[in-house]
Amino acid sequence: MTIPLAERLRPQTLDDYIGQKHLVGKDAVLRRMIESGNISSFILWGPPGVGKTTLAHIVANTLQVPFYTLSAVSSGVKDVRDVIEQARKSSLFYSGKTPVLFIDEIHRFSKSQQDSLLGAVEKGVVKLIGATTENPSFEVIRPLLSRCQLYTLNPLSNEDLKELIVNALSKDETLKSKHVKIEEYDALFNFSGGDARKLLNILDIVTASDDSKEIHITNELVVKLLQQNPAAYDKGGELHYDIISAFIKSIRGSDPDAAVYWLARMIEGGEDPAFIARRLIISAAEDIGLANPNALLLANAAFDAVMKIGWPEGRIPLAEATIYLATSPKSNSAYMAVNSAIGLVKDTGNCPVPLHLRNAPTKTMKELGYGADYKYAHDYKNNFIDQQYMPDALAGKRLWHAQENAAEEKMNARMTALWGKRFEKK
Repeated sequence: MTIPLAERLRPQTLDDYIGQKHLVGKDAVLRRMIESGNISSFILWGPPGVGKTTLAHIVANTLQVPFYTLSAVSSGVKDVRDVIEQARKSSLFYSGKTPVLFIDEIHRFSKSQQDSLLGAVEKGVVKLIGATTENPSFEVIRPLLSRCQLYTLNPLSNEDLKELIVNALSKDETLKSKHVKIEEYDALFNFSGGDARKLLNILDIVTASDDSKEIHITNELVVKLLQQNPAAYDKGGELHYDIISAFIKSIRGSDPDAAVYWLARMIEGGEDPAFIARRLIISAAEDIGLANPNALLLANAAFDAVMKIGWPEGRIPLAEATIYLATSPKSNSAYMAVNSAIGLVKDTGNCPVPLHLRNAPTKTMKELGYGADYKYAHDYKNNFIDQQYMPDALAGKRLWHAQENAAEEKMNARMTALWGKRFEKK
C-alpha cells in the first residue's frame, strides 16, 4: 500500500515544521515550552491541515515520553479510562516521565467523556494535548479548558505553502524521480486553501496523473484535474466548517451577494439542504432576532418548504430566506440575554423562588405562604402590576438590553412606560 505524500513528509522535529511561526518560531511560546522539556496540557485550535496532529507527535518525539492517542469520534469513556490507566503504569516504567495523551477532534467528546479526563489532567497523570477545529469556548467544558493552555493555529500562508512544495520536491524520493517542475502556483494555493494536507494530496494527484519523464505543473493542469474532484468541497470536514462559517458571517454582515455566493458553494458541493436550512433558523434567531421577528418565521418556512419540495427546487426558498436574513436589520439582544442569564445562574446557583411566585397545589403549601400576595396582572390596568419576579438576591437585575433598531426601541419604550427607570437607557 502506498503511503500518502502528506504522511511521508510529516515533520519529526520543530526545525522541519512549516508554518505557525507565532507558536514555534524562534523564542515563540510553544517552542520554548517544548525545548525546556516541561510542557503543560494544551489545546490546539485551528482549521484542518495546519499541523495540529504533527505538533503533538513532535512534542512526544522531542520529550521522548510515552505517547497515547484517542479519536473522539470512536472512543468512549471506557477507552479514556483504559488509556489513563495505561499512562499511569507507563509513567512508573519510564522513570516518572509524564505520558502525553493526544485527543483528536476533542470537541466531539461528550461532557461525560471530558469529565473523565479531569482528574488525570489535574493530578498530572498525563499531559493532555487536544486538537479541535471548533471554538473550544463552546465545545470544551469549562473545568477542562481552565486546566489547559489554548493555542490558535492559522491557515498556512502562500509563502508557507510554497516552502512546503519546495520541501516535498527536494526530499520525497517518489517526487524526485518524476522531475517535477512547478511553473505556476496560484491554482495549487487556491485549491488547498491554507491546508497543508490538501496541498500535498493535490500534488500527489497531479504528479500521479502524468507518466512523462518531466512533469510541468501549471494552473490549467491543476484546474483540469481537480474541477470535478469532490475534495474541492468536503461536506464531511475540510471546507464544510469554513464555508458555513462564511455563509453565516455574510448574513450577519448584511451582505446578500456574499451570502448567496456561499449558499451556491454549498449547493454545488452537495451539502445537505436540511443542514443549510437549520443554520438559517439559528441565524434568524441569533443575528436578526428581535430587530425583525418575522425572520425566524421565514427561515422556519424555508426549512418546511425544502422538506416538502426537495431538490433542486429547494434551492429557491433557501435563497429567498438567505437574502431576507442578510438584508434584515440585525440584533443579538436575545442571544446575549440568554447567555447572560445562563452565566448568572452559574454564578449565583439555585436562588429560591419568591414565595408569592410559587405554585400552591396543596393546603400545606398554602399554609406555608406559597402563592400568597401574588397579584394577577390581568386584574389591573393595562394588564400590569409592579411586583417582583426575580429571586430576592437578584431583584432589579437587568439581562435583556434593547438594541438600536425600530422594533426594539418600541419594545423598550413600552417596558419603560411600565417599569420606569429600570428600563431607561443610560
